[in-house]
Amino acid sequence: METDLILPDLQSAVLCEDVRCEINGMQTLVGVLSVIPAPALPINYIRLCIWTRWCSGAGKFRQKSRIVGVDEQQVIAQAEVEFVLKEMEGHATNVHYFGGVQFQQYG
Repeated sequence: METDLILPDLQSAVLCEDVRCEINGMQTLVGVLSVIPAPALPINYIRLCIWTRWCSGAGKFRQKSRIVGVDEQQVIAQAEVEFVLKEMEGHATNVHYFGGVQFQQYG
């Protein structure tokens, strides 16, 4: 019997400087950001990460993450990943790594 597609809920999305996988399988989010401090422009980040967790869904999905400019048109960085939720009680955790991100404008 084929499972019906049920759209998942985005439980959490966190912007941070790194995500580390510990020896016990746990993930540690390093440098959680609520703003990007920039005393002067341009500002460069060696690495930025978007950590997400999806739940309460069933089926195959695609997550697309984009960092956009002030005009919300210019794409500064983007990444995609496919993931599967086999059952409603399950969850999926995705990490997108963006290397060499440069911000030219405030906003």
